Amino acid sequence: MTAEDLDLLGDDAFRARARAFIEKECPAELRHPPKRLHLEQNRPWYMKRAAAGWLAPGWPKEFGGMGLSPAKQVILIEELERAGAPRLNDHGVTMVGPLLIRHGSREQQEFFLPKVLSGEHIWCQGYSEPNAGSDLASLRTEAVVDGEDYLVTGQKTWTTMATDANWIFLLVRTDKTAKKQEGISFLLVPMDSPGITVKPIISLDRHDEFCEVFFDAVRVPRKWRVGAENQGWEMAKALLGFERIFLGSPRQPAHALSRLGLLAERMGLSDDPVFQDTFTRHRLDLADGKALYAAQVAKLKRGEVLGPEVSMLKIFQSELYQRISETMLEIAGEQAALEGPLEGNRELSVAGTFITARAPTIYGGTNEIQRGILARNLLDLPDR
Repeated sequence: MTAEDLDLLGDDAFRARARAFIEKECPAELRHPPKRLHLEQNRPWYMKRAAAGWLAPGWPKEFGGMGLSPAKQVILIEELERAGAPRLNDHGVTMVGPLLIRHGSREQQEFFLPKVLSGEHIWCQGYSEPNAGSDLASLRTEAVVDGEDYLVTGQKTWTTMATDANWIFLLVRTDKTAKKQEGISFLLVPMDSPGITVKPIISLDRHDEFCEVFFDAVRVPRKWRVGAENQGWEMAKALLGFERIFLGSPRQPAHALSRLGLLAERMGLSDDPVFQDTFTRHRLDLADGKALYAAQVAKLKRGEVLGPEVSMLKIFQSELYQRISETMLEIAGEQAALEGPLEGNRELSVAGTFITARAPTIYGGTNEIQRGILARNLLDLPDR
């Protein structure tokens, strides 16, 4: 049976097929990494998933995806987490691909989508800027028309895995006289373009996952604009919806909960009634999160536009991730102070999990911003 037939399987049969594929193909040395892996480390797993057709579970089959139902996408996430499979450089799969499938030109789809699936194009996101993070519409990186090209000048920051990427998708200002959300365009830019400089940012856990990216009169063909000029905010909102679906995945809290169970075994607390009460609360919260995630993914599969309620996903999953990491810190005792994995078990990095869990409530639009979206659009509460 090929990847194209997998959605016809029952859920249990699909879970067995997914587990068998992951167990066979995911390299043991890459599993349960204490930090996010760079492309040079995770490329073998990327290419194995690509070769077997397991790279883009949510893409329609006509574009080379698996065309999986929301329920099966959740099952695949669960099996990846169970095995400790590393996260890939996945902006092309989770963000650029879905955007181009929905809004790209035929030329863009034919050029870019196969190269995401083959691993030839690795993408990063050029959204946030100094003084334009959660208030993204205040961005100042500009693109000026020069014949058949744009000349892009400005700076992006907190660009995830930019040192690994060979393409970046950008929000740029193409009309400085328009209202801030009306003068923005969406560009696709090769990272080897003259005038691009990438500088890693060393984070609290001494990792270089994030970067600053500088643009000095970078020439970009106008044909690599997605959507109409000055209509990039519509593209941005669509892509933010995809991002919030991804950031609202149960992947992070599910992985943290599995590590919490492993830590409890090591600390001799698995049968402790107080711990069991806390662990059960986390487990039930995770089940709720999975159901909420599946409901939002189902909307995408039906071709519906994601509403503001998608913000609930990021709030729920990121804060659950933090609560689980805090429980790990509480039960680890003096070993919680170790920077790296616990001795004898590379899968357990208590401090590392705690530190990593701080960021998800900030990136992708802070949880405060998400609560504001829900308050205004679902509860009809005033801004002030």
